[in-house]
Amino acid sequence: MNPILILSGKGKTGRRVAAQLEARGVPYRLASRSSERRFDWYDESTWADAIRGTHTAYLAPPVGPTGLAQAGKFVEQADGLRRVVLLSGRGVGSPGRDFAVYDGQLDLENVVRASGLDWTIVQPAWFAQGFSEDFLRYHVLVGEIRLSAGTGGEAWIDTDDVGDVMTTALLNESYVGQTLAISGPRTLTMTEIADELTTATGRPIKYVDLDPEAHVAELTEQGLTPEDATAVRDLFTVIRNHRSEYVSDGVEQVLGRAPRDFTDWARETAATGVWAG
Repeated sequence: MNPILILSGKGKTGRRVAAQLEARGVPYRLASRSSERRFDWYDESTWADAIRGTHTAYLAPPVGPTGLAQAGKFVEQADGLRRVVLLSGRGVGSPGRDFAVYDGQLDLENVVRASGLDWTIVQPAWFAQGFSEDFLRYHVLVGEIRLSAGTGGEAWIDTDDVGDVMTTALLNESYVGQTLAISGPRTLTMTEIADELTTATGRPIKYVDLDPEAHVAELTEQGLTPEDATAVRDLFTVIRNHRSEYVSDGVEQVLGRAPRDFTDWARETAATGVWAG
């Protein structure tokens, strides 16, 4: 069997897909800037060698319009691939998504659909692990979740569920040509998230609602490029505008079970000590 190519294999979803394939004895190849076969989204000379000898790829594209455009170019130039599973975003293509980051995601989805490859697109809600494995972990540690999400809700999903859905889509051809929207079992506002994390950690954590432009300013001060900071703001503005307050049934559709609840995830994650620093 040809190995499955996992692009961004060290990311939150890529690591989980690799672990699932490992457990099932399915060969795979991680491709990144530091892998044996170097892969860089922004260095097109690295693309052909990463693909060589593979027929199926999992794509977790970079954040921001430029990175999404590069991922589209990769799909268009991916000679030898026959099948691709794309990590996208829930709600891409819906009315009212008038932000550059959504335009880029929609453009990438359209490139994948028109590529002539067998494709599956998975559109998850925001990852719960953003609070434990990403920049939001720092917010939990200092006791202030500083975001521009307003009073809007999101159906936060456990990234382990995302990895399970992705792996199933990679290995099961019945999902070819499908777009799968997946989420957690209920919506939570940022204030409710802060309450959940307060209970899980035993420490007071509050939500501070930022003005969207103030949010961009804070993100750039923290080291994000203006483009990436604007992309993050736009994603949270979708929540702020109450456009994410719905539950998607893709986890049950693919895995035959309910998605994990945020309360259970937060309690078990707190027990690992990740928020004890």
